[in-house]
Amino acid sequence: MAFTEFRTLDEEYLVEYIRATPALSDKIGNNFDDLKIKEVGDGNLNFVYIVVSPAGSFVIKQAIPYVRSLGESWPMAKERAYFEALALREHGRLSPENVPEVYHFDRTMSVIGMRYLEPPHIILRKGLIAGIEYPLLAEHISDYMAKTLYHTSLLYRTTTEHKHDVAEFCGNVELCRLTEQVVFSDPYKVSDSNRCTSPYLDRDAEAVRKDDILKLEVAELKSKFCERAQALVHGDLHTGSVMVTRESTQVIDPEFAFYGPMGFDIGAFIGNLILAFYAQDGHSDQGNDRKTYKEWILRTIKETWSLFNKKFTALWDEHKDGSGEAYLPGIYNKPELHQLVQRKFMQDLFHDTLGFGAAKMIRRIVGVAHVEDFESITDASKRAQCERPALNLAKMLLKERRNFQSIDEVVSAIQQLQ
Repeated sequence: MAFTEFRTLDEEYLVEYIRATPALSDKIGNNFDDLKIKEVGDGNLNFVYIVVSPAGSFVIKQAIPYVRSLGESWPMAKERAYFEALALREHGRLSPENVPEVYHFDRTMSVIGMRYLEPPHIILRKGLIAGIEYPLLAEHISDYMAKTLYHTSLLYRTTTEHKHDVAEFCGNVELCRLTEQVVFSDPYKVSDSNRCTSPYLDRDAEAVRKDDILKLEVAELKSKFCERAQALVHGDLHTGSVMVTRESTQVIDPEFAFYGPMGFDIGAFIGNLILAFYAQDGHSDQGNDRKTYKEWILRTIKETWSLFNKKFTALWDEHKDGSGEAYLPGIYNKPELHQLVQRKFMQDLFHDTLGFGAAKMIRRIVGVAHVEDFESITDASKRAQCERPALNLAKMLLKERRNFQSIDEVVSAIQQLQ
C-alpha cells in the first residue's frame, strides 16, 4: 500500500502503515498476531503510539496540522516532524547515550518511528512530582547539553558548515514564532491565551504586565532568541521532554529545534527544576515534608550548570586548534588570551541561561500551557502560595541576571525566596 498523501493515523490505519514499512515491521519480527498498540500522546501537539509485540517494540509519533490540545482553530505546520527527526538524528549522533534512536521517518505522513523507552522510564516531570531522586540526572543532562551545543557551534565548526545547517532549520519558523509569542510576548500583555491561578495571582499577573524594566529585559532576550544562531538547540528542553530512570536519561521531543542561543536550552531545563523546587511544598504531607527532596533539587540545579561548564570548556580546550572558526587559533594563540575569551563566553552564557530560564518560568505561571508540577496541586490557594515565590524569583533573575557570578549565588537566592 502506497502512502502518497497525509492522513491522520488511527490504530487500524497504523497497522496497515507498519505492514507497508519494512523499517518498522522488521522491528516487531513481522508478527502482527500479538501486536499491542496504545495511544499515549498527552502533550499539546501530536499523536503518539506505543507499538509492542513479543519480538520488539517502537514508538510512532505523528505531527498533525494543528495544535492538538486546541483543535483545528489553531493551525500548526506538520512539517515540524521533519525538523524533529533531523534534530533527533543529529543530537543522537553527538550524544547517543541520551537520545532515542530514530528507526524511520516519513515526511509525507509526518511520522517518526523511534526507540520505545520501556518502563521504568517515566517523564522526568512526573518523577519530580512524585519526589523521586535521580542520582545521574545532572551528569547525563550536562553531558547531552555540552556535546550537542558545543559540536553544533562555530567553536567546533566552519562557518560554511554552520550556515548550511542554520539555513535548513530556518524552515522551522512556525514553531519559533510560537515560542516568541508564548514566552516573550503574551505574558507581558493582555491575551486570551493567558491564565493564572485566579483570583489569587490576578494582581501578580497584572504586575508582570505593568513592569517596564521587565519588558525591557525580555525584549533583549527575544532579540537574542530570534537573531543569534549559536547552536542547534532542542528548543523545548523542559522536564516534560526528558524521560528517566535512576540509571538512564533520554531527551525526547525536539520538534522546536532550531539554531538559536545556547542558553535557551540550559535555561529551560534549570528553570523547570526551579519550578519543581517551588512546587514541592504543595506535594508535601505529614509523612514527607519534602525538605530533603528540595535539597536534592537544589544540588541538581547546581551540579547541572557546574558539570555543563566543566564539560563544555573541556571540549573547547580539546578542539581549540581544530576547524572551528569562532576563535581562530592563529589569532587566539596565547593561553592567557584563550582563558580570557573562554571566561567571558561562559559568563555571558551563564547570564543568558538565567534570563531565558526566568522567562520560561514566568510564562508557565501567568501565560499559556502551565506545568503539572503546580497544576496537580488541587487546592488553588495552596498552589498560588507555591507559584508566587517562583514568579518573584523569576522576575528578579530576569532583571538582575548580570549581577549573579555563580550558580551558588542563584541557589542562595532560591533558598531566600520561599
